[in-house]
Amino acid sequence: MVEGGLTKADKTEFTECWRTTWKTPYIMRLALSAGIGGLLFGYDTGVISGALLFIKEDFKEVDRSTWLQSTIVSMAVAGAIVGAAVGGWINDRYGRRMSILIADVLFLIGAIVMAFAPAPWVIIVGRIFVGFGVGMASMTSPLYISEASPARIRGALVSTNGLLITGGQFFSYLINLAFVHTPGTWRWMLGIAGVPAIVQFVLMLSLPESPRWLYRKDRIAESRAILERIYPADEVEAEMEALKESVEMEKADEAVIGDSFVAKLKGAFGNPVVRRGLAAGITVQVAQQFVGINTVMYYSPSIVQFAGYASNKTAMALSLITSGLNALGSIVSMMFVDRYGRRKLMIISMFGIIACLIILATVFSQAAIHAPKIDAMESATFASNATCPAFVPFTAANAPPSRWNCMKCLRSECGFCANGGQPYAPGACVVLSDDMKATCKSRGRTYFKDGCPSKFGFLAIVFLGLYIVMYAPGMGTVPWIVNSEIYPLRYRGLGGGIAAVSNWVSNLIVSESFLSLTHALGSSGTFLLFAGFSTIGLFFIWLLVPETKGLQFEEVEKLLEVGYKPSLLRKRNKKGKEVDTA
Repeated sequence: MVEGGLTKADKTEFTECWRTTWKTPYIMRLALSAGIGGLLFGYDTGVISGALLFIKEDFKEVDRSTWLQSTIVSMAVAGAIVGAAVGGWINDRYGRRMSILIADVLFLIGAIVMAFAPAPWVIIVGRIFVGFGVGMASMTSPLYISEASPARIRGALVSTNGLLITGGQFFSYLINLAFVHTPGTWRWMLGIAGVPAIVQFVLMLSLPESPRWLYRKDRIAESRAILERIYPADEVEAEMEALKESVEMEKADEAVIGDSFVAKLKGAFGNPVVRRGLAAGITVQVAQQFVGINTVMYYSPSIVQFAGYASNKTAMALSLITSGLNALGSIVSMMFVDRYGRRKLMIISMFGIIACLIILATVFSQAAIHAPKIDAMESATFASNATCPAFVPFTAANAPPSRWNCMKCLRSECGFCANGGQPYAPGACVVLSDDMKATCKSRGRTYFKDGCPSKFGFLAIVFLGLYIVMYAPGMGTVPWIVNSEIYPLRYRGLGGGIAAVSNWVSNLIVSESFLSLTHALGSSGTFLLFAGFSTIGLFFIWLLVPETKGLQFEEVEKLLEVGYKPSLLRKRNKKGKEVDTA
């Protein structure tokens, strides 16, 4: 028995999903077409990480300002907050299909604006438009897929959206690498984002609305026609009856509280089922962001450079590996989410994430401690007016030359020209400029400005990869699955929108603060901070999130009516059996 007394669904193997979709390819067509919204989401997350390296080269004001860099990245997130909020209302009022079509148009407008941007502020405007589209798509695509999927394979099919998110990230890194040596590098990277939006727009024109939304709008014949294409003939009538019961309950509720947005919002927070659903849905969405994943995806080339790899191309190539692991993890999620359940996958994922973050903090700490020393003589004689201004003169408030290393040099907003023959030997602390970078390279040496040469660099890449491996199968895809199935039909758009807004607000906080945190706390302190947030997230997932594996939407409602408590907190009678205290 599950909490609340509902019977568990039978274990569903990954092969069941493929068996069902092989017999009924229409289901996969619906899932993949809607899932392109996930591809757009993933592409935008990944592409900006590489494009930012070249935007900094074209616009020096961006290179000099971490705030401007963070703003270019995070304005898409700010737009997504608005897109998710408005998207919830559009979903309930005009349907899931219409919401996806609007998202595609907004994404295309943003891509065109960014591709032709003459100044950083225009890039920011384009990022806001892209954010509107991404925000709407991020909560609508999994919702559409879940409502067009049989319950027994719903988790695996909604995971296709997660797979396409990670696939979009991987594709974006390939695009970044492909245009490294092409004139207008970042313009191509950002402009190509409009292509998937056009493809999805065309595909969605030929697909129907969600059958559950149609039934809710009294378009019962259309709803039945779609369900007949999704379910076996002997299951259609049962599904229609379940829909009828759910809709009748919601209409009775609507007659009491009204149908306006404000009334629906009050009704949602006054309904214990919706409140419990929101507690679980918001918890998993906020936890997903505060493990730090999107700092890794937005800034992974920069993180690789923090680890000691100076070349833009090398940084993007190594980032491609982490993105590939993310996509692989999404496939693992599809294989196990309907077999082992949502809750278990998330909890295992969080334990692995916390371990990797603590190890990464240790690696970056050791890399900073053992960074190459500064050669005072070479720094003073490297070239005319080349010495880092903070390095001389040595006042009482300044560290003596013997205590300076590469990290101290970079934190003083200078550059480090590594020793040519021995990269870990003492090097020169010089001014931060393109001319000095060229001078350093002309002598066969490597110029560092974001990270230092380190023997620990490869360990950072290894555990960054392991972090992705632990994140992707659980926290990567499952929060979107949970939010696509945990709300009553009447509040599904609104509830999903509220949870998506919480995701994007958390994303904005994390992405906007990451570069400032690394500057203030160092990479080590920042990853340790994320480990602390992850521990808090793990506790609340354990406390608030029930298992919804294999349950019909109506069964999920009944589960939340009773209320959820972890088995550890449920009272037991004298015979050791659990007692319902809800």
